[in-house]
Formats: sequence, structure tokens, C-alpha cells
Amino acid sequence: MRHLITTSVRIPLFYHQLPLTWSSSRSPWIGSGRFRPSASLPGVTWNWTYSPACTETEDKERPGTGHLKRQIQIQRISRDSMAYRKVCDTQGGPLVGEVLHCSGGMDLDWDLDKEELQESGPSMDRMQMQHVDCQRSDAGPDPDPELMEPIQPSVSVSPHGRFERLQEDPNYISHFTRAPGHKGQRRLHCFLVRYLLAGVGLFLLGVLIGWFTHTSTIKPPIQPPDSSDLLEDLLRRITADKIDALQRSFSSLSDDSEESRARYLYRQWVGLGLTDVHLSNHTVLLSLPGSTPSTITDRSSHQCFLPNGIACDQRGPNDLPRQQFSYAAYSAAGSVQGEVVDVQYASVDDLRRAKDSLNLTNQIAVVKLGQAPLLYKLSLLSELGFGGVLLYIDPCDAPPGHHIWHQAFRVTLNPGGNPANGGWSKEAGGSLTSLLVQPISALLAKTLLSSPSTGQGDSCIPLAMPPNTERKKITLTVGNQLSYKKIYNVVGYLKGRRNPDRYVLVGSRHDSDQGGGTSAIMNQLIAALTEQTKRGWVPDRTTVFCSWGGSALGSIGSYEWGKDNSVVLQSSAVAYVSLNSPVRGTETLRATASPTLLQLTSDIQRRQLLSCIRGGNCPGPNVSSLQLPGDVSFFANQLAVPTVEFAFEQTKAEETTSFLSEAQFSAESPETLDPLFKFHETIAKMTAEAILRLVNDPVLPFYPLDIALDVQNKLKDKSAVSPPLLSSASSLRDHAAFFQSEIMRPANDPKERDPSHVRMLNDVLRDLEKSFIIPQTAPGVYRNQLYNLPGKTPQFSILQFSQEAVLHCNVTSKAVKYNSANKEVLCHSNMNQSLSLILRAIRSAERLVCFGLDLFENYGK
Repeated sequence: MRHLITTSVRIPLFYHQLPLTWSSSRSPWIGSGRFRPSASLPGVTWNWTYSPACTETEDKERPGTGHLKRQIQIQRISRDSMAYRKVCDTQGGPLVGEVLHCSGGMDLDWDLDKEELQESGPSMDRMQMQHVDCQRSDAGPDPDPELMEPIQPSVSVSPHGRFERLQEDPNYISHFTRAPGHKGQRRLHCFLVRYLLAGVGLFLLGVLIGWFTHTSTIKPPIQPPDSSDLLEDLLRRITADKIDALQRSFSSLSDDSEESRARYLYRQWVGLGLTDVHLSNHTVLLSLPGSTPSTITDRSSHQCFLPNGIACDQRGPNDLPRQQFSYAAYSAAGSVQGEVVDVQYASVDDLRRAKDSLNLTNQIAVVKLGQAPLLYKLSLLSELGFGGVLLYIDPCDAPPGHHIWHQAFRVTLNPGGNPANGGWSKEAGGSLTSLLVQPISALLAKTLLSSPSTGQGDSCIPLAMPPNTERKKITLTVGNQLSYKKIYNVVGYLKGRRNPDRYVLVGSRHDSDQGGGTSAIMNQLIAALTEQTKRGWVPDRTTVFCSWGGSALGSIGSYEWGKDNSVVLQSSAVAYVSLNSPVRGTETLRATASPTLLQLTSDIQRRQLLSCIRGGNCPGPNVSSLQLPGDVSFFANQLAVPTVEFAFEQTKAEETTSFLSEAQFSAESPETLDPLFKFHETIAKMTAEAILRLVNDPVLPFYPLDIALDVQNKLKDKSAVSPPLLSSASSLRDHAAFFQSEIMRPANDPKERDPSHVRMLNDVLRDLEKSFIIPQTAPGVYRNQLYNLPGKTPQFSILQFSQEAVLHCNVTSKAVKYNSANKEVLCHSNMNQSLSLILRAIRSAERLVCFGLDLFENYGK
């Protein structure tokens, strides 16, 4: 016995896209097709005939058409196929002019044998096909073609408009009905739907267009360059041709005033990519040459000489600017008469010999530059009662090939800053000394000393007055003038990311006679570094680019800016990289750095010398900690900021002539001194590497052990030092070595690098040099005792000048005072007091290192 199960499924009308084939006689909605249910049955295929539930409206010729009965007969042909047949019978004859209205869905009913259902598996449980009635409409409009999809005819189309019956089983019947709807309402709904869909489509299209347009303008994030490639790419972008172009642009300014140059640099830096640039000015007291040059007149012969040795009556129309350049800024003005006294380098021994044989009051000393600071020499001469000083450079001290016989020069007596703010003498007419000071040429010095010396080089005989020579009596006239003028500083910032409050300063100058090549190098550095930031690199610390005004007359611009920002700089300045005068010769590459940066400076110089300009036979690293004049002095001397400077010089490699840099000659143009700008390129690359290391290294490249070794090196003369001092120096070395190996090296490991830990470590390294600042020193001598003075034996400057002070007191037989802020007595600064200051400095540095060790030992506990 066969068990039948009736299952109904409701299929919405919008599934008309099923793969159906249709035959059409009078009604376009009659068709047949094949249908596979979503819940597939193994081995079962369904063939079906279909006619929607409909209503029929007959033509006028066939009234009274009866009810249409529709059946869907479904019979299973085999396990692989089933046939559907739909028959729409009529009671009133054939369908004529009928209109079919289909409901929202169709219902199919079919029966399956129980045995077959069990074979098909559980997926067919409880399947039921629902049914609806099929009704005929008595009258109605033609079907709306917009609501009907075109149906493709099938090969099963019958010429009589009915489906061919494949197999018939009257047990399966399905009916469906559709309620009639209003044509206008359906069309209105259709229009609304179409407009809504069109609006949504346009909106989505606009969104897509906007998205792709916007994303195309957004540049993908730039990945920062790898640290190993950053330096190579930075150095590759620094070329001699670029520096040459920048120099030509700078030198082509029609207005050669300092203000014009400063405003030009301001525009250049902004154009190169610095977003934070400031142009500031200070009104300061300047000492300038008078309308007529200074003169030296021989009273016995009544012969007048200009500073370069030319007779006054032989002066040409073009000589005035050169003669006006040769003067001593902030010297006393007026005239003095006296005898010429040869004091050589004005050392204590030289002054003792002069004191023993002569009355020095109101006499005129002839002094060589070198071996000691000029301001220190002048302080001694002033205390001995001299009235005037003539300065010159001995040709035997001059660099090889540098002929200075006929060259006068300029010096400044300003130790730094605006003299109007203190330190100048009202009694001396606003000058910084009571002496009348005038630089002269070696030729004029030879004439005044009646020296037989000739020649230059190894066989040179130094200039000196022969014994038993009658001293000339001369009149020295100095016509300096004081006036208030504005100087300008340009300061630009390249912000750091992790430590923006830590500053690496890079300083240059834009003086009208010295700043050309320096400014070109500075602009090239800014261009190269800002280009790296555009490629994704961001420095760890902030770089502060500074171009100073008033540098030639005593580093006025840097001192004034530094004093205005001293509170911030004392706690935040990391280092100062100097470009004071980078190419002042082509003979020797010299690097000067504080002991903290000696190792870094040596590494940079060694790296650059591998590809030195001359190719092969390159000199080794020449690094020292000599104190240098210029804008670097405020930061090294007043703030104890670690400093570094690279420069090509024409002087010899020996340190005994380093103070010759105090003389300022009329500068040669960079094009004349370095036509190919290769020396400028070398200095720029070395400076760029130093800047990159200082702003980018997580741990500052400072080495405390170098400071400890330098301290011990300065105390080699054990006869002049005490055992406690030597013991403290040895203890400082041991603690510094331990700190460097146990604290600094682990901090350089990225796995152990904690930002707060590294910041504290860097603060200890930064402050180490501050321990060696002493309250007061002799004029022209750095307060920072880590910097050396010229000499064959390194020694703390305060110890060296304490010995000279005692000798000086014995020479003058009185307590000698020098011009200083607190008017301390130089003679009373004896050796014991100096040793006490050095001992205090060493112990202060040792305590700072020990504090760092204790801090990091307990860090994180």
C-alpha cells in the first residue's frame, strides 16, 4: 500500500528568474520549466507545468464564461525526474481575450510515496506545498506590460496554447490565486521605486567617485629610511656644486648690510623647509674705525706710517678701506707718546726682563700674537703701566706660504656680548681698556724694532730688537668711534619627536667680511636635513640652526641670544656644533672638541679622511680640546655645553700658534680660497654627520671616561699637585669606566632601551662638563677647565695662570687687579686656591657619576 504525503511550499512570484520555459497561446503567463528545490533530493529531478492563479475577463463575443479550474498535476516519472503538468480547464469554451492577473506567489502541492520519501532521507521531512485558488476575473484591463517580465518561448510550446503532458498523475493538484490590483497604483509604486533606486544609485556613484578621487590625492605614508642608509643618503646630497650655487646667490646681494644678509637667510631657511624661523635684532654698542686711519709717527724722523707700513703721504685712493679695516675694536681712542719696548709675547718672563731694565710707565709695547690670550696679555701690560700697544704677527709664526709682511689685521678687545651692558670703562671713553691698541704689519714692526730679521719658514729668524739698540720714540694715534647699531640673529628650529625639549645647536655667522662660505654651508645642511624629513625621517631631538650677527666684534649676537635664553639652555642644550670659520686655509684639517666629544670627533674625522681630497697620503686625525675664539665661546665657557668644530686652516699643526686665530685678516672670497668648493664640501659632510649623531642617537655619543682620562693627563706634573687630588682623579676614572661599560652599553641595546631610562642617562652625560666650571679666571681664559691652552704639556688653565700670577705679583711688587666682573685679586688666586677649585670640580663630577650609578641600579625596583 502506497502512503502519500502532501507537502506544500510557497514560492514568491519574484522568483520568476527560475530557469523556466514558457509556451504562450492567449496568455503570456502559461509555461513549463524545470525546477530544482533548494533542499536537493538525491536522484530526484522535477519537471513541472505552470500557470499562475488568474482571473479571466472574456471578450464581448463570449459572455458568461464560467469559472476556470486549474490543476497542477505532478507525477513522479522516476527517481531521476518528475513531470509537472498544469492544465487550466474552462467551462465555457476556449480562452478568448482573457486577462490574467497573478498573485504575489504560487503554491505547489505534490505527493510522494512514503517509501520514496524514506529513501530521500530526512531532508524532506515535513515539506508541504501550500495552495491558493485560481479565480477568473469577469472583466479587467489588459495586463500591464511594465509589471511582467518577457518570457522566452521553449521547445515545449504547443500550437494550441497548452503544455504537452509528459506524464500525468491526477493525485497532485495545486491552485493559486491573486487578488486583483489597481493599474494606476501599481504604476505609481513602480515609478517611486525606480526613482528611489536611481537616487540610491547616483548617491553610491558619487560616494565611489569621491572616494577614489580623495584617495588618489592622499599620498601613501612614507616609511622613514633605515638608520644605516640615512647617513649615506644625507652625505650623498651634500655636494660642492650645491654649496657653490648657494654661495653665489648669497654673494650676489645688492645690499651688503648685515640686515640685508639676515633677511635673505630668513627667506632661504623658510624656503628650504624650516617651519619655525625667527629674525631678531639687538641694539648694541659697536666700536668702528674713524673717518681717518690710525697712524704711527717716528718723532725723530717725523715720518708717518699707516698700520700696514706704508708711508702716510704715499696712500692711494683705494688704500683707505684697507687701512680702516686694521684696528682694535673697543680700544681707547686718542694719542700717546712713548718709547718702543720689545716685550715679545708679553709672557711673565718677558715682562720681568723689561721691568728690570726700563721704566714702563706710558711706554708703547710691541707685542707678538700667540702663546696666550690677547686679553690676558693686555691685562698684564695695563697693570705694568704701559700707555699703548702695537700688535703684530711674527713671520716665523705665520703659516707656510702665508705672506704677512705687508698685512695688517683687526682684533677685538670685547670678551663677548654687548659692552654697553657692563664691562666698559667710562674713564676710557667707553672702551674696554685704558690702553691705545693698534695692530700693525710685520714690516712696520721690523722698522720700529730695528730688527735685522729677514725670511720666513724654517730658516726664519724671529723679529726682535737687537741688544743695546736705541729705542725709537713714536706717537700713536687711534681714531676709533663708538656708536649704537642693530645687529640681527636668525634662528630656525627643526623639531624633534621623542625629545623635542633637548636642543642641538648649530651656529654660523653672516658678517659682511666672513660669512659667505659659512652661510652657504649652513644652507646646504638645512636643505639636506629637511629633505630627509620629507622622506619620513624625524629627528629624536630638536636642531636649532643659528646665524649670528656682530660676531667679528666679540660674538655679540650669540652672547645676547644666549643670555636671553640661558635658563632654557642650561637645562636643555645638548651640544653646540660650530661653523664659525670653516675654511680659513687649505693646509690643515683641524677638529676641536670638548673632551666629552673627542671620541665622536675622531671617528668622524677618520671616516672622512678615508676619501680625503688629495687622495692618498692623508694626515691622521688632528683633534684637540683647545679653547677657540668665536661664537662657540659663550656656550663652552659660560654654559659648559659640549662643543665640536671642524675647520681647514693654513696654520701649522703645532698648538703653539693657535691664538693667531685672534687676528682677523681681510677675508679672501670662498671662490678664491677654494675654487672647487671641495674643502667646503668636506666640512659640510663632517658637520652633517656630527649633527645626525647628536640628534638621532638614542644614547648621546658622550664618553665620561674620556673626561676622566683628560683630567688625569692634566695632572701629570705631580710636583704641583696634592695626593688627594690625584686620588680623586683616579676614583673618577674608575667610576666613569664602570658607568660607561655597565650603564651606557646596555642602554644602546634596543631590547633593553627604556625611554625614561635613556633620558635620565643622557641628562647625566650632558651635565658632566658643568662640574668643571669655576667662578673666575684670568681674562681671555675659559671658565670651563676642560679646555686647554696652547702648550707642550697639557695643564689646567687655572693652575698655569696661578703660577704666572705669582710671578707677576713679584714683578710689579703689588697686588695686581685685572678687569673682571667681581674685581677679584689675581695675585691672591694662588696655587693652593686653584688646586682647591680643581679638587672640588673633580669630586663634583665623581658624585654625578655615582648618582647615575645609584639611580640606574635602583631603577624599576
